[in-house]
Amino acid sequence: MRIAAIAVFGSTLAACGGGGGSGSNNNLASSSASVPAPATPTPPPVGAAPSGDPSVSVTPETTAPAGPTTAPISGTTSDPMPLPVAPIGEYAVYGVVTDVRIQNTGSASQVNTPFTFGQVFAMGDLPQGYSLIGRLEDGTKVPLQLDVKAYHADGSVRHAIVSAILPGLAASQVRTMALMKTNAPIIHGTLSPKVLLSNGFSSSVHAVINGVEYKASADDMIKSGWKYNTWLSGAVANEWQVSAPLRSADGSEHPHLTARFAIRWYDSIKKARVDVTVENNWAYELNPSNITYDAKVVVRGQEVYVKPAMTHLHHSRWRKLFWWGDEPQVHVRHNSAYLIASRAVPNYDQSVVTPEATLNNLMAKWTGSAIEPMGVGLANPYMPSTGGRNDIGLLPGWAATYLLTMDPRAKAVTLGTADLAGSWSSHYRDRNTDRPVSLVDFPYMTILGTKGDTKNPVTKQYEAFPVCPSTSCTTPNKHDTSHQPAFAYLPYLVTGDYYYLEELQFWASYNVFQSNPGWRKNVQGLVADDQVRGQAWSMRTLAEAAYITPDSDRLKEHFQRILASNLDWYNTKYTNNPDANFFGVLDMNSAVIYNSKRGVAPWQDDFFTSAIGHAVELGFEQARGLLIWKAKSPAMRMTDPGICWIDGALYAMSIRDSATSPFYTSMSQAADASETATFRSLTCGSAEMASFLKLKVGEMTGYSSTVIGYPSNMQPALAYAVDVRLSNGAAAWNKFMARSVKPNYGTGPQFAIVPR
Repeated sequence: MRIAAIAVFGSTLAACGGGGGSGSNNNLASSSASVPAPATPTPPPVGAAPSGDPSVSVTPETTAPAGPTTAPISGTTSDPMPLPVAPIGEYAVYGVVTDVRIQNTGSASQVNTPFTFGQVFAMGDLPQGYSLIGRLEDGTKVPLQLDVKAYHADGSVRHAIVSAILPGLAASQVRTMALMKTNAPIIHGTLSPKVLLSNGFSSSVHAVINGVEYKASADDMIKSGWKYNTWLSGAVANEWQVSAPLRSADGSEHPHLTARFAIRWYDSIKKARVDVTVENNWAYELNPSNITYDAKVVVRGQEVYVKPAMTHLHHSRWRKLFWWGDEPQVHVRHNSAYLIASRAVPNYDQSVVTPEATLNNLMAKWTGSAIEPMGVGLANPYMPSTGGRNDIGLLPGWAATYLLTMDPRAKAVTLGTADLAGSWSSHYRDRNTDRPVSLVDFPYMTILGTKGDTKNPVTKQYEAFPVCPSTSCTTPNKHDTSHQPAFAYLPYLVTGDYYYLEELQFWASYNVFQSNPGWRKNVQGLVADDQVRGQAWSMRTLAEAAYITPDSDRLKEHFQRILASNLDWYNTKYTNNPDANFFGVLDMNSAVIYNSKRGVAPWQDDFFTSAIGHAVELGFEQARGLLIWKAKSPAMRMTDPGICWIDGALYAMSIRDSATSPFYTSMSQAADASETATFRSLTCGSAEMASFLKLKVGEMTGYSSTVIGYPSNMQPALAYAVDVRLSNGAAAWNKFMARSVKPNYGTGPQFAIVPR
């Protein structure tokens, strides 16, 4: 019998709309030139090697190609399963790409358990022409649906959404499922959302405002032939998105409130996941304001969520998930080693041991109003708050904990806080495109500046957002760029949920349009006038959005273009400038603000270096030269004889004599200007120095024992210095790792990044 290996490619979805003739794909457009989305591949002849893998030229009876070079099974470096081709009907199954573990989180056995997850692939691991099939530890084959969203430059799959139904899962059981390549053809779904109606589906959002009820009904939209977008399409799962303004009984449309439904339908078992988002975030709607209403969500005639007197903040949104039918109690554990080896996430130290107390502490905080709509989960509601925090880093502490443990508690907090990232007033949606606003469409929009700054010389139109009066737009959640967590990137990688994709895009868009158009060079979206840490986190988010946004999404080219513009600016200013400063630090006016405008903050600069290192590992080669130039900064502070490495993570470092003086040309000059004469007179690393500092011998300054101290901030930058093969990178890293006092990253591993 022919194998039921089900897969669809994102580029085909753009063309067919999932088979629904009335479907709309507002979120789909031509793909970027730098990361092309190839046409849907034609399946190879039966028994032939899939195209794009020249190492395979076999019949079903011969040996399959070698497995992936990165760890295919969690915690191992080789595939313990046999790799010969296993003929299944007319199609062949090849080697293991990676694996996942399916965990029953309930106390009862389950049958026909549906699950869907996002999966990132290393370049070349799933070439064009392949799809996937699952294999359980007992050899049972599990048909998989593959919805490909993004490709690597070589045409291999970068990111896809995998759906399956597990026949049986005993109470508390964990099954291991290998994801194996197959040359089975790509099969597309033929269902439209009207299948929901024939199965009795219904769901609606209600808001009572000043005694008037407003409503939006997903089933009414489907009945009326309302436009929809298709996100998943195949024989296992189909997901359709519909949205509409909330309306009163007389048909009056609320100008600000919109309900969005993403309905994931598993047809063979007649179950649906209902993803409900309510938004108050139109970018150019007049009279924006906070709106207070009694909220209610109804699924299958049952009130599944009720929130009286909710104050919905301006330019924000909230999300809730429900099931039509019994909710499956299942947790998908990704292969952490493979995710890290794919280079989609930084190389977090997999030897870190997370104690139960850390995981229990995460859940202990997951309670109360902080986890309700307009709450912010474990994030700091006032982002500009100073000091070390668990939400700062390439990943927040809770997300890094989840990546390393795959524990369901850490996952609940990571995904839940990403849901609540919508609570900040940073979400601006364009009515024309129904997507987050783009500088391509509004190059002069801004949060910072006057209306006169926003006049577009081409269109002659002002692109200022309508004024939101402080009296009606007060908010307890204050956002910025300089302390902005990475909310949604990892959640989107591992779930494939569209909500998280748009969260990533909303934040990436906000980070480039919030500044003055003149400062950012309008459509170029330059971030160099921000604080150094703001530049760091904006570049991190921008690179991640450019990397993972689906190839068919019009915003992919937008983010790639803005990322390239920023890298061009930095490369011109620093990488390719023979007169750039000696220290490898950012030195614009927003950087040299310490010690009476004589110095910089090395820890902020290290944030920026690590963000550029992350961009390089994501494959943006334009960032490599900049990383080489930047990484010399942390490496120099650990190895240059002109400064003692004990103080290599100093809080502030002077790099000139005055605000108008030229920059120093040696590290000894900077150290002389930054440290006391007494400290400079002591032998580096000596007992006398330790006594003077009131530290242990070999202990670095800057709170070396804490996971958020300045040495911890420095660690990722040093790791990337090694990765980029800096001449003194390994020496700097070895000296850093030989320090006598280190943090226990088990309590918060956001800076526990090591060389690859």
